[in-house]
Amino acid sequence: MSILADTNILLRRTQPSHPSHTLAVESVAKLIAAAEPVYFTLQNASEFWNVATRPVSNNGLGFSGALALAELEKIERFLTVLPDSPAVYAEWKRLVVRHGVLGSKVHDAKLVAAMKCPRHPPDPHVQHRGLHPV
Repeated sequence: MSILADTNILLRRTQPSHPSHTLAVESVAKLIAAAEPVYFTLQNASEFWNVATRPVSNNGLGFSGALALAELEKIERFLTVLPDSPAVYAEWKRLVVRHGVLGSKVHDAKLVAAMKCPRHPPDPHVQHRGLHPV
């Protein structure tokens, strides 16, 4: 099964007092324990950094750059980054045109494109037919 971690899962992991913290941590831990690869993308990383370093007064977490980096490096230790490529760009463009994707939803289309494009070398655990966001 192909699993892409939603940015909110990555953020909740860093917030022990958040009501969804335990669910975020335990769900990813169960997938990893079951040897299911869990992925994230540059899009997830940039969204994470945006929210993590944004001031609390602007609906962010107020992390310093150093703390955001430390948290991002924890994510990198446990999850697998899906690289961007010309194929991801082409698939993203096809998706937004075919499905009439407008506005902020274009970011979600990029995540779908990253999951649909084959990796090199191909990962035998990834099924390109379905996206299972965590």
